[in-house]
This record gives sequence, C-alpha cells and structure tokens, in this order.
Amino acid sequence: MRSEVDVVVIGAGIVGAATALALTRAGSRVAVLDRTLPNTAGSGTTAGNLHIQTIHTRRPGQGTAVDVEQLLPLQKSTSSLWNTLDETVPGLGLNRCGGFMVAETEEQVHALIAKHRWERAAGIPTEVLSGDEARQALPLLGPSVQAATWCPWDGFAEPDLAGPALLRQAVAEGASVHPSTPVTGLARDGDVWTVSTNGGTWIAPVVMDVAGPWMAPIAAMAGVSLDLVPTSLQMHSLDAAPLTLEVLVQHVGEGMSIKQDRTGRLVLGGGWPAGAFHDSETAPSRSDSTTGNLEQVRRLLPALARNALLDTWTGPVVTTPDEMPVIGELAAAPGLFVAGGTYSFTFAPLWGQVLSALARGTEPEVDVSAFSPDRLVRLHTH
Repeated sequence: MRSEVDVVVIGAGIVGAATALALTRAGSRVAVLDRTLPNTAGSGTTAGNLHIQTIHTRRPGQGTAVDVEQLLPLQKSTSSLWNTLDETVPGLGLNRCGGFMVAETEEQVHALIAKHRWERAAGIPTEVLSGDEARQALPLLGPSVQAATWCPWDGFAEPDLAGPALLRQAVAEGASVHPSTPVTGLARDGDVWTVSTNGGTWIAPVVMDVAGPWMAPIAAMAGVSLDLVPTSLQMHSLDAAPLTLEVLVQHVGEGMSIKQDRTGRLVLGGGWPAGAFHDSETAPSRSDSTTGNLEQVRRLLPALARNALLDTWTGPVVTTPDEMPVIGELAAAPGLFVAGGTYSFTFAPLWGQVLSALARGTEPEVDVSAFSPDRLVRLHTH
C-alpha cells in the first residue's frame, strides 16, 4: 500500500491528535500513524492538569529548573484554545474548576508573589491569598499553608477522554488514523518524505514527529540525533466521597497536584519519578514516590490523609536538557517538524495550531523560536 497525503503525523497521543485536527481544519490531507493504540502511552497516563498559572520549577529529582516566566504567554494562548476546542469537539472532558497554588515557607510565599506579578503581566488572572484566606476559601487546606494563589482558569481534562475526542473529531473531519503501525523508515527524496511502516508507505512533503518518548528514535531515522531523554512518572489515586475537592490544588515549591475526577477518585500527580523507562513495557512504580506523594497530602490536606489508596500507575514523558518544550522544524531535515516535552498535555492545542501554521509556511500566532529543536541536535564528530 502506498498513499500520498499532505502531512504524516507520527504519534496519536494528545499532541498528535490536536495537530491532526488543526491540520485537517486548515484543509490538509492527514494520515496519523501510531506504534500501538492511540492514547495508551504518555497522554493517557498523565494526571491531565491544565497548567495555566505558573507551577513549581522542578519535579521531584529534577536537576534543571524550568524557566516558568518564559512559558506564561504560551499558557495564556493555549488556555483560550482549550475553550475553543471544548465548543467544537464533543466529549473532551474539560473541567475548568480553578486552582490553588499553595506555599508553606517564607521563600515559597515570595515565589507566589513573584509569579503573580508575571501572570498579571501575561494577562493571566491570579490573586494572592493569605493562609487564613485560603483556608476560608478551601477549608480542607492544612495549617502549614502560609499563602496561596487562586487562578480561575486552572483545571484539568480527563486524560482518557481528551486525546481520543480530538482524534475522533480529526477523523470525522477527514484525517485517517492507523494504529499499530510503527514507523520503520523515514527518507527524504527531493522535496517529499517517504514514511515506511509494516503496513504500507506514505509519501508527504511534511512529517510531524510528535511521538513523545519515541521522538528521538523517529528523528534518528531521518539522520538527526536529538538530545531527548524518555523518563517515567508516577500517579496515584485515592478514594473519596463525591464533591470532596472541587478545585485543583498544587504546590509552588514541590511536585504536587491533586483534584477529583469525574469518577470521584482523587488523582495525585506532580511529576514523582517512577522506575526506569522501558521501550515496550510500563515502568515499575516506586514505593518512595508513593510515600512522598501521600506525605504531601497529609501535610497540605490533612482531612484526606486517611483516604484509601486506590491505584498507582506510571506513564512515560520525554524531557529536554533545559526542561523546556521543543517545537519547530529541523534545519537538517526540511519538512520534518517535532513538538513535545514540558507541559505537552497543556500545550497540545497550541502545538497543533503552531505546527499547522508552520506546515503551511505561515507565521504562528505565538513566537516559539526559543524552543527550536535545533538547540537539541547532537552533532556527530568524525
């Protein structure tokens, strides 16, 4: 089988799904290829938070801090795109519950005030509350909370719904999706790419490498070595009565997030490390990450400390050396674009729009030049 399309999207997670939809809506003929089943790797296993206010600069065990101030204009853009998608994509599972970011030390309170200043400058609404004001607004918060910022735009999308809903909509509008079709080769011939798989060949002038943890191996097929490292994170869920927690709670200085999903369980995230990433199996969970995450709940939301642990699961992400996102065309491989890394779930609608613009040779609405993949290209020395 040999198909000619305008764009081949490699990876059917949430970034691939959002990209396929944006491209299809712009009039492109799109084929989406996935190595297994869509939404079964990173996108479907994440905590699903929408990070609109600035979050902590480091996940547990992370060396380099994220330059959170630089990302705020992108967070504002992606926030409005989530709203647009929610109006045009059925079953997205979007919940704009609003969120508190809490601080427990004087240094963390200063961080809250600084980030509030940046958010105001970027046009994102947040307000700073004292510990007592925060507890009045959310009585579940414990005595260690010294201050909090509230952002009404924060929330989450249900990870088992969001990506599949975007992909379904892309198909409804004309894209084709090919699960269990791993890419085996990527070769440029003149001004088109030949994408080889076990199920046929696709020919297209543009290829989108949005394969998450497998982005680097895909780029390597095109002769480009990218400094990207897959890693695995760990999530937990706790039992709870309905309407126990109607907002998202995060920590400004530590990896921590908690909210209640549509099934009623409390979902804990925050980037706690799981065991080693494995190419084809799920990473094992780590008991020290479970203990650390539950200890945070005991401190910050003491009333929930006795809620039973229902489940622990892990999921892969891809990280960059500077912990910033990566998006753009590879100079060494014209027509091959990559997108992923930090905040991929939050940024999926924006990355879809940006990639769609870049594919058509038009200027994206936001400047992403600082996140160019060329900064991650490893040069081979002979």
